[in-house]
Amino acid sequence: MLESVIVNPKVLDLDYAKAAGEIEQWMRTAAAQRLQRRGFVLGVSGGIDSSVCAMLAARAAGAHRVKALLMPERDSSPESLEKGKTVCAAAGIDYEVHDISPALEALGCYRLRDDSIRQVFPTFRPGDPFKIAVAGESAKENHVTYFTLIAELSAEGNRRVSARMPVDVYLAIVAATNMKQRVRKLLEYSLADRLNFAVIGTPNRLEYDQGFFVRGGDGLADLKPIAHLYKTQVFALGRWLGLPPVITEQMPSTDTYSLPQSQEEFYFRLPYGQMDLLLWAYIHEIPADSAAESLGLEVSQVAWIYRDIEAKRRVANRLDGAALLVDPSCKRGAP
Repeated sequence: MLESVIVNPKVLDLDYAKAAGEIEQWMRTAAAQRLQRRGFVLGVSGGIDSSVCAMLAARAAGAHRVKALLMPERDSSPESLEKGKTVCAAAGIDYEVHDISPALEALGCYRLRDDSIRQVFPTFRPGDPFKIAVAGESAKENHVTYFTLIAELSAEGNRRVSARMPVDVYLAIVAATNMKQRVRKLLEYSLADRLNFAVIGTPNRLEYDQGFFVRGGDGLADLKPIAHLYKTQVFALGRWLGLPPVITEQMPSTDTYSLPQSQEEFYFRLPYGQMDLLLWAYIHEIPADSAAESLGLEVSQVAWIYRDIEAKRRVANRLDGAALLVDPSCKRGAP
């Protein structure tokens, strides 16, 4: 336990040339020796995580052995597609654009989601902007987490409304929305199989540790090269790699719902810089009162975040775990 450590951004400082070199060497070894693949496939959203992974992959394997997929759909921002193209140009890698809207339409993603939204807002029309957000302004002691649905109803003059969602509505909307990540992953693995490439997963440490991914969707990959890096470090590495400011200066977003939505309001509840430091403090067993004093937070806030980290880790373990077996002795041994 590091009780005397001052928790500030300096604890996340890295030698980024060394960090990049180590990741690139690990990627080459993992692809060639452990996975026996010739290159890499990844989905590029235009966000910082996939952008950094694209740059690292090109440096590790050579740009000619990396293929990117840009997979917009009707709810994603048009800017994301343009940012994805910018990243591919910066990395020097080829890309394919696949609009997944028709596939999602055929699977019932939008219909099932809209039907669920109408249980809360009966006048909701297809195409009306909406999003989901965690209720409350900040983490508080004994705070009960629940989600609100926010929409702009065209039938009511684009009036913005907000309401707490029943659990069944929340689950139905999330289930439909998760199709987006799973369809994207289907395309990634189909291309990877054709090229004999490995699929890169792009979560940073905050997302990987806290379960901010979809099982069978963006949580599925052959290798995850930045899962040990905090979001703050990923941004800094992106700047070191030479990514343009349009990528390195953007605020993280989910780009999943048709209203703009930050990761903070959907999942983490605090800005990623604070969450990085609180996760670091939790991992290093720094008491809540010491972390609170360093970060200018209430002790009750930090204690609540620590409990939330523990709860989300339990969810992450379920999302990322192998299938359960009746008889574990049937597991294959190490190769």
